[in-house]
Amino acid sequence: MAQEDVFKKIVAHCKEYGFVFPSSDIYDGLAAVYDYGQNGVELKNNIKQYWWQSMVLLHDNIVGIDSAIFMHPTIWKASGHVDAFNDPLIDNRDSKKRYRADVLIEDEIAKYDDKIAKEVAKAAKRFKENFDEAKYRATSPRVLELQEKRDALHARYSAAMNAMDLNELRQIILDEEIVCPISGTRNWTEVRQFNLMFSTEMGSTADGAMKVYLRPETAQGIFVNYLNVQKTGRMKVPFGIAQIGKAFRNEIVARQFIFRMREFEQMEMQFFVRPGTEMEWFSKWKETRMKWHQALGFGADHYRFHDHEKLAHYANAATDVEFLMPFGFKEVEGIHSRTNFDLSQHEKFSGKSIKYFDPETNESYTPYVIETSIGVDRMFLSVMSAAYTEEQLENGETRVVLKLPAGLAPVKLAVLPLVKKDGLPEKAREIVNDLKFHFNTIYDEKDSIGKRYRRQDAVGTPYCVTVDHDTLNDNCVTLRNRDTMEQERVAISDLNAIIADRVSITSLLKKLQ
Repeated sequence: MAQEDVFKKIVAHCKEYGFVFPSSDIYDGLAAVYDYGQNGVELKNNIKQYWWQSMVLLHDNIVGIDSAIFMHPTIWKASGHVDAFNDPLIDNRDSKKRYRADVLIEDEIAKYDDKIAKEVAKAAKRFKENFDEAKYRATSPRVLELQEKRDALHARYSAAMNAMDLNELRQIILDEEIVCPISGTRNWTEVRQFNLMFSTEMGSTADGAMKVYLRPETAQGIFVNYLNVQKTGRMKVPFGIAQIGKAFRNEIVARQFIFRMREFEQMEMQFFVRPGTEMEWFSKWKETRMKWHQALGFGADHYRFHDHEKLAHYANAATDVEFLMPFGFKEVEGIHSRTNFDLSQHEKFSGKSIKYFDPETNESYTPYVIETSIGVDRMFLSVMSAAYTEEQLENGETRVVLKLPAGLAPVKLAVLPLVKKDGLPEKAREIVNDLKFHFNTIYDEKDSIGKRYRRQDAVGTPYCVTVDHDTLNDNCVTLRNRDTMEQERVAISDLNAIIADRVSITSLLKKLQ
């Protein structure tokens, strides 16, 4: 099945099973804004809990805060967002559609990568166990030709982005004969910059109103509170501050479902270190964050690091953790060495000293910062993409199952009475009322037992319990595993002991130690 079709199925599945709805759906929606449904909010909260506990619970030198969405407008001047938070945009005159110029070129580079991968895959199929991929890549005329074109485009693009040469970006699009996906034409406008921040006014009168911004990132709320946290928490460098919160960007080219939205949520941790040690910590946090992702069990081949070609003005090192989405490898988390830029800027613009006094070296300095920043919504999409599975069964039927990590699953256990009579519903309710204090447990009695199993498979419930007539006599139930569909008879009194540890966030956190 084409990956584009898989992605469409995932989007449809999200709506059909209560994970994600278009915002304002009864009014035909609001572009690039989405609501999380009853199952989606549970999955999203579990992702946030997994991240939060991995940061704050497992590290004795990391604490959390929750800063306000509205902040003093000078903060965004100091951070550079007012002057430099721009995307290079280009319009197609025929389709009247607007695109990010950098994304168009990056997609073209990705096409070369795909062509090379296909050539390698064909050769691997042809030569089988005798295939030497490294040698083939180094000797195949076709692969070498594609690689040369890809590298030349990549070098030219990197140079244009580093210089922010808008004319060169447009020329690359023209020279590569990149067409508009809608019109199929190359009738492009000039490239121009567009600021992504939403602005509004704060104040009771028009004359007294102050222009403020909806924050485009959560990091600045950490930076302006860093000294408050350090002093009140008696924190010693190195230490970190974590935060989960909403951010807002006026994305003109919002696309790919919840991958790029105008209102989104971030999980960010800023780690304050002694100057000169930042690259060591940068490497440590790269390793730590990749381990966090891979602990979900989707396979190491689903992840890769992508080092930045163009560094932000504040960074001296940056990489992305990319995940293999149905539409290719895409960024889900950024890890950056931000130097001391942010703290120095806030010290300059506020006129107040926010230096840290280090008792070990007996000196005051502005700490350097290592940032880990992950999009909750992108993480949600990566989990859904990896978990969505269509399986052919022995009877010829196909079942759709979300093979979610049990610790992230919205519902941990579904309790199903075999029939809606003979005291079975009452017994099932007793089990629910006992276990719901330990993990999310639901009751379901509608439809045949087979349909109910399929419904729970589709929302990713790891375990189902069936209450039958024998249960009333032996106090045992049938426990079904989502992934294997295997069933076993267990005592009701043992259910919590059997299931609780497997479905808790703790089961994931233990993999990180």
